[in-house]
Amino acid sequence: MQVIETRLLYYFLTVARERNITNAAKTLHITQPTLSRQMALLEEEVGAKLFIRDSRPLSLTDEGLLFRRRAEEILELLEKAQAEIRIHEEQIEGIISVGCGEIASVKLLTEMMAEFSRKYPRVKFDVYTATADQIKHRMDNGLTDIGLLLEPVDMERYEYIRLPIKERWAAVMPSGVPLARHEYVTAKELADIPVIMPSRQKVHDEVASWFGNYYEKLSIIGATNFSTNSALMVQAGMGYALIIEGGLPFLEDSNVCMRPLYPELTATSVLAWKREQPFGAAVRRFLEYAKCFLGMQKA
Repeated sequence: MQVIETRLLYYFLTVARERNITNAAKTLHITQPTLSRQMALLEEEVGAKLFIRDSRPLSLTDEGLLFRRRAEEILELLEKAQAEIRIHEEQIEGIISVGCGEIASVKLLTEMMAEFSRKYPRVKFDVYTATADQIKHRMDNGLTDIGLLLEPVDMERYEYIRLPIKERWAAVMPSGVPLARHEYVTAKELADIPVIMPSRQKVHDEVASWFGNYYEKLSIIGATNFSTNSALMVQAGMGYALIIEGGLPFLEDSNVCMRPLYPELTATSVLAWKREQPFGAAVRRFLEYAKCFLGMQKA
């Protein structure tokens, strides 16, 4: 049994209405030979002649008249089904609790949220900013639905999608210091300067590994879990802070500045949710949307 594409039904009804292949082709914005081939294909799939081609204007056979009635019914039902789906989507509502850190991937997350909000205006987002460990704790306790987590992170209990954005580590320093004139900074240059490290242990270990032997010479004066607090500590003269570059997207160079580490130290992030967790319609739909959205970003 042949399955007829709805596109062919639409073409057929246009030809039946115009009663002229050339005029119908202009209406459909395709060439006349293409439309003629499509109608011949349709007749082959239907197994009957639909047009009396030697009549002027073009007319339908008895089979063509019957097929026109059924084609109109099919397209009307399809349009009705699409309208019902749109109404159903507009009725989806609820609150999606999202956890994220101060990283570059948040920009992509907010773009997803904005597009989703336009499609589902009755869905609201509750955004909680914290470290990956804190967000995981909230997800485990049902306080947060979805988390944007900076790797490395233990994902054994979670489903996730890795985001196609490279998170780059950098050093924040006062704008007037000699290192601020450099394009990047090295472990050796930071070894004799008071340093503010990231507080999350797995991330701390990643940065410590980057320092290599210079880590033993570091003067670590503190740790923070937020880039904005790190920048304020730098501005107060406490030392240089090591942060994810995207954590300070609106940084002004008047007081503090940011320089990437060299050799480059990068990380990735994942959009995660608890495995086998029952979610409401809004969260389920957002996860479906996020998979599609991020799939297109990677393509």
